[in-house]
Amino acid sequence: MAEDEPKPSQLSMPLVLDRDLTKQMRLRVESLKQRGQKRQDGEKLLRPAEAVYRVDFTQQHRLQFERWDVVLDQPGRVTITGTSQNWTPDLTNLMTRQLLDPAAIFWRKEDSEAMDWNEADALEFGERLSDLAKIRKVMYFLIAFSEGLEPANLKASVVFNQL
Repeated sequence: MAEDEPKPSQLSMPLVLDRDLTKQMRLRVESLKQRGQKRQDGEKLLRPAEAVYRVDFTQQHRLQFERWDVVLDQPGRVTITGTSQNWTPDLTNLMTRQLLDPAAIFWRKEDSEAMDWNEADALEFGERLSDLAKIRKVMYFLIAFSEGLEPANLKASVVFNQL
């Protein structure tokens, strides 16, 4: 019977702030400003309220998306966008074509403890992560913070079933 089958174990994989890569991307913006240069055609420059996060899939490749686990410790909104970028030591510039659709958007309203999200897009994005985990060692994310949020206000992970 299906009820007797063991449930798959779950694995919570945190989105970890990549401070070094975020810093390097901010230096790129500053360098362009100082030199009076413009970005390359199609280049995505990091905005002040954006940061780069990563999830390490090195040991995990047989995963099935279960859910997002996102907590904001104050009201505001975060937009989590996946990238198809495999950053290399030379820090190849991020191009807008490397940003994956759809993005997952999570928010918490004033006077509410409950999290809201764009459920259909967040679920579709999560399911794509299962496929990417099969071929990726690391997955990078661009997270945009708004309404006064910053990285310290976010705790986020992706929960998978291990197959």
